[in-house]
Amino acid sequence: MSTAPQTPRRSPFSRGQKDDGPRASFRQLLPYLFEHKKVLSVVIGLSIIGAATSLAQPLLVSQVITVVQKGQVLGGLVWALVGLVILSALLSGLQHYLLQRTGTSVVLSARRQLVRRMLRLPISEFDTRRTGDLVSRVGSDTTLLYAVLTQGLVDAVGGALIFVGALIAMLVIDPVLLGLTVLVIAVSVVTVVLLSGRIRVASRKQQERVGDLAASVERALGAIRTVRASNATDRETASIEKDAVGAWEQGISVAKISALVVPIAGIALQVSLLVVLGVGGFRVASGAITIANLVAFIFFLFMLIMPLGQAFGAVTSVNQALGALGRIQEIISLKSEAEDDAAIEPAAPGDSAAAISFDDVVFTYPAGAVAPTSVDPSTSSGTETEVKDLTVLHGVSFTAPRGQRTALVGPSGAGKSTILALIERFYDPTAGVVRIAGVDIRALDREALRAQIGYVEQDAPVLAGTLRDNLTLGAPNATDAECIQVLHDVNLTEVLERSPLGLGAAVGEEGVMLSGGERQRLAIARTLLAAPPILLLDESTSSLDGLNEQLLREAIDAVAENRTLIVIAHRLSTVVDSDQIVVLEHGRVVGVGTHSELVTTTPLYRNLAKHQLLV
Repeated sequence: MSTAPQTPRRSPFSRGQKDDGPRASFRQLLPYLFEHKKVLSVVIGLSIIGAATSLAQPLLVSQVITVVQKGQVLGGLVWALVGLVILSALLSGLQHYLLQRTGTSVVLSARRQLVRRMLRLPISEFDTRRTGDLVSRVGSDTTLLYAVLTQGLVDAVGGALIFVGALIAMLVIDPVLLGLTVLVIAVSVVTVVLLSGRIRVASRKQQERVGDLAASVERALGAIRTVRASNATDRETASIEKDAVGAWEQGISVAKISALVVPIAGIALQVSLLVVLGVGGFRVASGAITIANLVAFIFFLFMLIMPLGQAFGAVTSVNQALGALGRIQEIISLKSEAEDDAAIEPAAPGDSAAAISFDDVVFTYPAGAVAPTSVDPSTSSGTETEVKDLTVLHGVSFTAPRGQRTALVGPSGAGKSTILALIERFYDPTAGVVRIAGVDIRALDREALRAQIGYVEQDAPVLAGTLRDNLTLGAPNATDAECIQVLHDVNLTEVLERSPLGLGAAVGEEGVMLSGGERQRLAIARTLLAAPPILLLDESTSSLDGLNEQLLREAIDAVAENRTLIVIAHRLSTVVDSDQIVVLEHGRVVGVGTHSELVTTTPLYRNLAKHQLLV
């Protein structure tokens, strides 16, 4: 079984090749609303009461005019009218608060779903997606769901009641005037329906451009020191501004279409009002209706057009939200790692003497993915490369005995880091089998598997936060004393003493407050603190000087007793004492043995050893 997709994907580095992407339907929006159905039910109830109070006002105004015309005393009619106005205002304020609160809750729910899904996606998904674009979906796209509630949808429900009530009242007052009014409104509704689809497409494209902008900003800020040192600030600024202009242009496209929709309600009101005044005045003169009825009809006309404007606004906001929801659902619909394994029968580890074994393993990265490569300290500062030759392992077979140290050596691009990624089940083999204790690791629960493994990546990532946050990432129950001891073991006592906050001292974004060697030692300390039975160390001493390398080796040797180690290293001193060395070239095993054996049997290893393995 392989989780690595074999269908070629668009490279994350390509631009201008996007399709419209999946579009969400209104049905996909409903679960977000139904999650808050109790509050929305209250809001709808308030809308019904508010609609009733609004519809009663023109009727009272008509009665007031009639009473005045007859010279009678108004009595309680005025106070009833004032009471309806105050009640309507109070209901509107309460409804507004509940909608704002519910809209914020909908955004929170969408963000929770997105974050939970994103952090559980197969690693292969991150190989082909831009981090900034994913961040944009959590921030910008989810915000548009807020507009669905706060800018029209539920308001439109109450507005629909007023609309229907106003129609009925206008029908009772004068069917002729109503017919003319409906004719004008029908034209405006047809126009809005024709424009709504274009709003959804334009909105989605706008969100994609915002995602491109976020990705470009994240890219530049993540490498700001390199950008400055390369005098590339102006070029990066121009690139980001280009994406900003692209987002602006799409925003203008949305604004143009929306500009056609928004005035329609106003135009419908003006035309309808002119028709009602003209024809209504003639009908009053002919005695078909009274002045009081005409005034009431005009009030109802305003009530008819107002919810129509709300409905048009709802069409715009809902279509914008559906465009963003399509991008949200695109991520939520992806399978998580756990779902990939749903059909697998979990197995318990066996008793094989080999802690880890590779049996004729072939691995192919998905097209456009970014794969880890070995680093040549003398010529390269990068740790990743876009995959061009997709198949990086060709029939790899070896065993790592339990409780022993196995070193992986070979030129850059030989597949060493990929082997560690397969052991961690970041990917599954395209062919062949990886086993732990004799059991195919694809039959093991990923979390249980990774609990047995400590993995130090070659770029030694440090998370923004404190020293304690970083150390306890894999050992959340570790005490402060244990954290301090492991920092001492990797010669980071000086870092601990720099700040009076001790373990609470911040390390900065991506560990910027630490040197490269300190970041590497902190990453190793994090793994040593967890003390798992299997340790995977990828270039774990590449940034260290001789003294710190020696101290670190001693710390690793102390914690490695009775543990299985697989080490990738470029220094002969790190490799020479290994129980077993596996030599790789172009994704194939070309030699297995001890240092003394390989020097005599494997020309590639002999050449690497001659140059102190600095490749």
